[in-house]
Amino acid sequence: MRQPCRAAESLLPAALLLLTLLLSAACGSRLPESDFESRPPAPTTGGGEPIRIGIVTGATSPVGGGALTGPRDGAQAYFAALNARGGVDGRRVEVFTCDDGGSGVGNNQCVHELVDDKRVFALVATTALDYAGAARVSRAGVPDIGGQPLGPAYDTYPHLYGIYGSSAPRTGDEPGWNGVLTGGTEVYRWFRREHGARTAAVVAYNQAASAAYARLVERGLEAEGYRVVTEQVDFALPNYRAVAADLREQGVDVVFDALDTHGNAQLCEAMDAVGVSVTAKVTNVQNWNENVPRDFKDAPRCRNALWVTGASRNYDETAHPAVREFRDAMAAHVKGTPLSQWALEGWAAAMWFTDAARSCTKTGLTRACVETFLNRPEPYTARGLLLPVVFERLPEPPKTRHTCLSVARWQDGRGWVTQGGDMDENCATVPQLGYRP
Repeated sequence: MRQPCRAAESLLPAALLLLTLLLSAACGSRLPESDFESRPPAPTTGGGEPIRIGIVTGATSPVGGGALTGPRDGAQAYFAALNARGGVDGRRVEVFTCDDGGSGVGNNQCVHELVDDKRVFALVATTALDYAGAARVSRAGVPDIGGQPLGPAYDTYPHLYGIYGSSAPRTGDEPGWNGVLTGGTEVYRWFRREHGARTAAVVAYNQAASAAYARLVERGLEAEGYRVVTEQVDFALPNYRAVAADLREQGVDVVFDALDTHGNAQLCEAMDAVGVSVTAKVTNVQNWNENVPRDFKDAPRCRNALWVTGASRNYDETAHPAVREFRDAMAAHVKGTPLSQWALEGWAAAMWFTDAARSCTKTGLTRACVETFLNRPEPYTARGLLLPVVFERLPEPPKTRHTCLSVARWQDGRGWVTQGGDMDENCATVPQLGYRP
């Protein structure tokens, strides 16, 4: 019997850990939770009162103003469109946003403001570089729905539901299974299977977190039979030309990296300058947006070799009705905001909350009822925008998993073009590699 397809929950969030790790020194310290007054959770809402929702975003984080705001923008567009249609069973959704500045201190302050002062019913589309307030959110029993897993919180705490799902026990003690998470090799399998890639390069900074993530990528590539070329860039005085020259000398087919967006752009410029031609320069979901022509303006050849992989439907796949609905709402309610994959995932997170809330029509809207919907065994897909998402709480880490993959390639004049067919059929059973976040 064919195994059910589902999202690649582990490796892709591991890719998103990179920005957190690279910028950890800039994120500040954490306030002790005793600095906040403890208050009881918000009561059950009823009688046509607005439903209060909180969104935490690192809008002014060290990675730049627009780097983390996509999920917030997508969620706001969804709730604005929802309210225009009458809300949830006639009840308007009232959205409160908080900018945590990308720091643990700021995150704790946002949690205090939203959970204790505003007494929001739930959080939606959280995007926190340092989710220092996660334990407090969980302890208060506030559902956090569809957050971006930029750290291990969504594989650690109950009441937190990351956008890609989780198989971990989530007891609140340690991430994953006694501090171990797993990552799959589906991305590397895909490029090897579809394009015959055999030699892969991994480019990282000479910085501990970047190097650690690069080692995880190397392990995955080796497990899929690649010859792996490792390249290191000096974080303070990078020499991308030297790296690019070696990529050409080594005959690399595909390039992965543990760099930020600026480093990616510089590497691409160097690759164009020395004439490197590769099957794919694989970037991460943060770069899956319409700013590619601006961010990679000086690297036209490398720009058109950019590929992205993820666990949600390509926002440029306009033939899909749910994608069209998302794009129309973005144009109507958050005008001038760049389209991005993260915005689409924020939209899906808001839809997820709304579907959960509507499931409580007969019994009354309570947090327990909402979480019953989130924990149901049936996978959630947000009308086909997400690969199937479930929360399993497996007693042991899986050794293999049947996962599916959304793949797109940038093409000037066309944007992000879906590759490999429909994401729901773009699947493989791959090994799961353990790592400590």
